[in-house]
Amino acid sequence: MKKIKKALISVSDKKKLKNLLKILTKYKIELISSGGTYKEIKKLKYKCLEVSDYTNFPEILGGRVKTLHPKIHAGILSKRNNKYHIRDLKKNNFDEIDLVIVNFYPFEKTLEQTTNHLKIIENIDVGGPTMVRAAAKNYNDVAVITSSDQYDELINEIEKNKGSSSIGFREKMSLEAFSETAYYDAVISNYFNKIKNNNLPRKKIIYGNLIEKLRYGENPHQEAAIYSTNPSLNIKQIHGKQLSYNNYNDIFSALTISKSLPKNLGTVIVKHANPSGVSINKDKLKSYKLALACDPISAFGGIVSCNYKINNIIAKELNNIFLEVIIANGFDNNALKILKKKKNLRLIDASSFTIKNLMRFNSTNESILTQSEDIKKFNIEDFKIVSKRKPNRSQLKNLIFAFNICRYVKSNAIVLACSEATVGIGSGQPSRLDSCQIAIDKMNKFQNLNDDIVAASDAFFPFVDGIEKLVQSGVSAVIQPSGSIRDKEIIKFANQTDTVLIFSKTRHFRH
Repeated sequence: MKKIKKALISVSDKKKLKNLLKILTKYKIELISSGGTYKEIKKLKYKCLEVSDYTNFPEILGGRVKTLHPKIHAGILSKRNNKYHIRDLKKNNFDEIDLVIVNFYPFEKTLEQTTNHLKIIENIDVGGPTMVRAAAKNYNDVAVITSSDQYDELINEIEKNKGSSSIGFREKMSLEAFSETAYYDAVISNYFNKIKNNNLPRKKIIYGNLIEKLRYGENPHQEAAIYSTNPSLNIKQIHGKQLSYNNYNDIFSALTISKSLPKNLGTVIVKHANPSGVSINKDKLKSYKLALACDPISAFGGIVSCNYKINNIIAKELNNIFLEVIIANGFDNNALKILKKKKNLRLIDASSFTIKNLMRFNSTNESILTQSEDIKKFNIEDFKIVSKRKPNRSQLKNLIFAFNICRYVKSNAIVLACSEATVGIGSGQPSRLDSCQIAIDKMNKFQNLNDDIVAASDAFFPFVDGIEKLVQSGVSAVIQPSGSIRDKEIIKFANQTDTVLIFSKTRHFRH
């Protein structure tokens, strides 16, 4: 136990101070403070010594230097059982500081409110993190508090120990304090890298706030949690059981596809992070039915993402099969009444969700792979018609639609489409030929088509056999990236079979 005799308080977040001051005063703990915090404490009618009076040195540089003083930091960092530290304190007439309560200038909030670089710079806290790091380092003797959310725990600690703090409490607060300073510096580092478009700096810092601990990971024996810099994730769960790790994984996969589709159009069905059906038919009910028809068996227990508001007609259709999650740009009241009848069905409002061009991470052991997101907007200039036969307008629209969906399917990926809806998807196969066969088998199993069928491949066909298999199944137009040493053979085959062939300038592997 360590008796708390002196506390230094310097906070940007001044809420909840009253109850804290009451308990500190009850146990005759002397208070030191500065700036706005000092004024707030005096306003609440509690005794407090201003830092400049405590150090006998005024605030300078417009407040940039207040607590950066040997008397402050020696009082925090001194080891109470070290005779040389005790001697130095006595020699300089310095006192021990037993409790540091600090939270930092609101740097993240400032980034949300302004792009003015000078204002942002002035909201980089220097003194606060310095005091927190000092107190956290010296946790054997000093307690450190970095958030108003910790005040109740501090109050209970002081009450329980009659004005003292325990080593267990100080250790816990130290751990949280170092996390706080690391997070704060990471946000600042990220800001500077961002304004300089430096996506791959020499040292990469990943940071986030705990949104929630999950029951388990992909499997029950795995621990899991979700972290984000955005406390709301820009999605809102309005009904159903707690989301699982796999739910979140599928939700983000589904939303990535949905938000690549035209505004307020498109239905996406996802199973195990792969789309099993997608349609952008303008009739929303028909859009859902077409997406479902692509693979109604795989849709069972899957996730549906509607890039539009769900009404009662669509809700009735959705209720006809077992689904884990339904995502939409809002639900009308009648739709909610229908869907909420299933108590475990998770309903997600994603009307505020947008895809940002941020970095994507994948980690194994102590290594992290990072890359920018594959969210390139397709333009007609990105494609080159290489066959003698030219696509008609309908074929071109379907090809670009299929190619867009293809980049969200695990490689090797083949997408068959008709009327701007998928009719067969082959995913995640080591052989592109196998992906072709799976897509064809799905189409033949669930579809009865008379219209043009088009095919998209996420990467080039290394041999003619892949495109040959597609053409034999009834495909009339193919889109694929160029780059194979056999591109000329592929073009020759397309011309021999009167097939439309378009080359893309970009490949879209997704592993």
